[in-house]
Amino acid sequence: MVIAAPLGSYLGSIIGWRGAFLCLVPVTLLTFLWQWLSLPSMTASQHHRKLLDIFKHLKHRPILLGYIAITLFFAGQFALFTYIRPFLERATGVSAETLSVILLLLGVFGFIGTTVINRFLQGRFMLTLALMPLILATTALLLLGLGEHVYPVTALVCLWGFVATAAPVGWLAWVTRAMSHDSEAGGGLMVAFVQLAIGLGSTLGGLVFDLHGYQSTFGLSAALLTASSLSVVWLALKHNNLPDTPQYRNSANG
Repeated sequence: MVIAAPLGSYLGSIIGWRGAFLCLVPVTLLTFLWQWLSLPSMTASQHHRKLLDIFKHLKHRPILLGYIAITLFFAGQFALFTYIRPFLERATGVSAETLSVILLLLGVFGFIGTTVINRFLQGRFMLTLALMPLILATTALLLLGLGEHVYPVTALVCLWGFVATAAPVGWLAWVTRAMSHDSEAGGGLMVAFVQLAIGLGSTLGGLVFDLHGYQSTFGLSAALLTASSLSVVWLALKHNNLPDTPQYRNSANG
């Protein structure tokens, strides 16, 4: 996670993006072999359910609102992050070597973020979930104003990596709390919504980028992230600040 983006960028500048993509083949094969040999077998559950049954949890308003916030967050994040390289190359004017360094710093700060995020979640859980997209939205707007200055942009990219990489940890913790009665369904729903959001966010961001430039793309990202923050605030105010209250668990199981 730390070295992939800068290494891919550096290899792409030397051997082209196709060559960088081909470098993934031995890595993925090695990863598959490693998992095959190291992961233990797990007994399958005897309880069979229809695939669509997991979506029944969305009938509960706090669950639905939480997944809306998740979708908005990841759509907003990847509407911008997918196009951070052309922004750095065109607006900031960095070289391939500088780009690799910036992406390496992004990965390092992302690793730091995942290391320390639990301290914030233990203290102010819902507040942390609400502030993370708001910080990213502010960062997106600041990038618009400071895009030509390499050092402020580098600092903002590091802040982006610190928050954005840690955010999935917070949302996974929310899913664990909110759907403790059916954690498998909760995890499956999160994967589905996150992948959908990444696809929609990056596609919509790309269309806006082609039509109106990075300014509109970054503005779109800020709007989606702000909407995610407001969704979390609404969830916290309307559902007792924690999505796994005994009252909700009983109603969900009943």
